[in-house]
Amino acid sequence: MDEFNLSVADAAYIAGIIDGEGTITLTRKHRNENRQLAVTISSNERYLLKFIRQTIGAGTITNKRTAKPEHAPHFTYSLFNRQALALLKKIAPYLRTYKRDRASLILQEYLRLTPRNGYYTDQIRAERERFEQRLLSMKPNATTSRAQTN
Repeated sequence: MDEFNLSVADAAYIAGIIDGEGTITLTRKHRNENRQLAVTISSNERYLLKFIRQTIGAGTITNKRTAKPEHAPHFTYSLFNRQALALLKKIAPYLRTYKRDRASLILQEYLRLTPRNGYYTDQIRAERERFEQRLLSMKPNATTSRAQTN
């Protein structure tokens, strides 16, 4: 797994941005593909996303289409799969929303349920589907975050 050298301050700052403006999820790039891990941050502050990409040393920034000409430009920073996993490992202790629970579940189960060769036994596929359902059901107010109970 790729490792990122983040200071405690940078890890906590990035965790705060993800708690507020980010997403930790499993997504499909194409309809028939398996879901893959994604950590994304959307913002109309391109400078902020460039700072995050530079600090982490990985990821991409894409432009999002604006619906109306008067809307401000909007951008998304994205990190996928093992790089996203490496980032979660660094920032998980600093997350404070339900995203902390998502990160914890991903760190515990994602590698075990995601064969590198893409070959899923029936048992792993069934476990993976339960993992995906559990993860995607974790939403604000849908779960009690450890951060809220401590």
